[in-house]
Amino acid sequence: MTTPIETLEFQSEARQLLQLMIHSIYSNKDTFLRELVSNASDALDKLRLESYRDKDLDADTADLHIAIESDPAARTLTVRDNGIGMTRDEVVALIGTIAKSGTADFLTKLKEAKDAAASQDLIGQFGVGFYASFMVADKVTLVTRRAGTTEGVRWESTGEGTYTIQPVEDAPQGTAVTLHLKPEDAEDHLYDYTSPAKIREIVKKYSDFITWPIRMTAEADGEGEEPKTETVNSMKALWARSSSEVTDDEYHEFYKHVSHDWQDPLETIRLQAEGTFEYQALLFLPSHAPMDLFLRERKRGVQLYVKRVFIMDDCESLVPEYLRFVKGVVDAQDLSLNVSREILQQDRQIQLIRRRLVKKVLSTVKTMMTADAEKYATFWREFGRAVKEGLLDDFENREAILEISSFASTHDAEKPTSLRDYVERMKDGQQHIYYMTGESRSAIENSPHMEAFRAKGYEVLVLTDPIDEMWVDAVPGFDGKQFQSIAKGQVDLESDEDKKATEVAREQQKKDFESLLSWMATALGDDVKEVRLSSRLTTSPACIVGDTHDLTPTLEKMYRAMGQELPPIKRILELNPEHALVTGLREAHTARPDDAGLAETAELLYGMALLAEGGELGDPARFIKLLASRLEKTL
Repeated sequence: MTTPIETLEFQSEARQLLQLMIHSIYSNKDTFLRELVSNASDALDKLRLESYRDKDLDADTADLHIAIESDPAARTLTVRDNGIGMTRDEVVALIGTIAKSGTADFLTKLKEAKDAAASQDLIGQFGVGFYASFMVADKVTLVTRRAGTTEGVRWESTGEGTYTIQPVEDAPQGTAVTLHLKPEDAEDHLYDYTSPAKIREIVKKYSDFITWPIRMTAEADGEGEEPKTETVNSMKALWARSSSEVTDDEYHEFYKHVSHDWQDPLETIRLQAEGTFEYQALLFLPSHAPMDLFLRERKRGVQLYVKRVFIMDDCESLVPEYLRFVKGVVDAQDLSLNVSREILQQDRQIQLIRRRLVKKVLSTVKTMMTADAEKYATFWREFGRAVKEGLLDDFENREAILEISSFASTHDAEKPTSLRDYVERMKDGQQHIYYMTGESRSAIENSPHMEAFRAKGYEVLVLTDPIDEMWVDAVPGFDGKQFQSIAKGQVDLESDEDKKATEVAREQQKKDFESLLSWMATALGDDVKEVRLSSRLTTSPACIVGDTHDLTPTLEKMYRAMGQELPPIKRILELNPEHALVTGLREAHTARPDDAGLAETAELLYGMALLAEGGELGDPARFIKLLASRLEKTL
């Protein structure tokens, strides 16, 4: 009886990625074997875990291992495991499509990358797992049977856009991937991957730490001798070895195994606790942000082991949301092997481990700031936006997060500043850390709110990330200094001596403008809650400011975009009493208080202030009409 063979098409992104692998410019083609061994190791982990949880699972767990078999005559290489295996639907879902966020973005960027080096970097950022086989093989055959089921599946493809899939009856438990290798070509970095010496070299380099035995047939000692099977990896858990025994290369390969990244990590962090409860942790800070860092469906968390037994892949309970980019392993000695995600959320030991991990990661970054400024700059560029999210909900570590944060500032157009450095540069008598939020640096630098600060030489933090809008209201200050928005509340930049010297003049100014301010507040009452004189303007006629606890216009827009209903927020119009337009309006109002045209001038003045801060006019057509009319009269 013949079994039906189906021919199916790869999903379009998978097809593009396969083409990329087939014509790969990635020089380090040896890594295909690391990817296959890593997948096999995951499958063994999953089977052991499932057999712990489901005592009725009909699966053979007596001798879990990975086998690598080569056939130089047929030019094939097989990587076999007796792990969890896959059903037909799982094969189609995992191999026929790429179930990974950001694939389309990745392929778009790859097309835009003009040179081979840039392409290699992008391949490294994405990590391609199983598809890496097509760098070295013309055809790939996969035979698999899910543990606990009776029917296996055979999958085969040349990577040209389609694959075949059919049921098989006598498949052993687990998965076997057979590569029909391309001809050897040293110039193209295609080596003889049927050579036992080459296979051993790759396994030792990339997969020595895998906790399952990786077996190969040893060379026979003499004629007539039965070939023996040997284990080619040491199987020593890296985190359990003394740090003096482990090389940087071993750490880097282990990082690539747990993260599926193809680039080296930025920093390696080791942690060991003994006493009441024991655990070991080996964590990594990546050198670049993953493409799904800000996507909702992303995975986060480190791998959890109990006494060297793999428990789960993405243990969210061990890492807070704002450190979701941290990769690695935590091996706890005293947890149950049957622990579930739900139990972990309440587990006191897990919470204590999490606290230690967070403090260790933050202190490592703080050390990096002084010990290796370039490395820190890379870290902050890639992950700063995510780290700042912790200012909103990690109250315990808020001060530590502020210590490691960097912000753009008016002090240096290129180089960001730490808050510690800002405080050290503060002027004598300065009580606040001044900042302004906005959509871009240029919008903030050209804002009327900046004028007096620039004129008097005060440094202002330039905050342009959306998260900045939120944390500045939640965090009161740093090192005893309060944060102060230059676009909110009253601004007082004068010293006590200056105030005394100008007190009489200011009082007179208030009297002179009292009538104008009162009239404008009434005329513009639908849009503003107050009109007052400004101490923050030097060249602009007017600006709009919020009360101290008002939402910023950007934050207001963000809430409305999320569908939240907000009451209308009226703001304050400040006038520059030294500007000719403002003094002229005051004189005209004194002379002609009933002139209807003056109300239009007041409206134009308010509209200009709104546009200057990047705001939106309530009635753009009316504003243009009034402006055109005024311009016409000047000709």
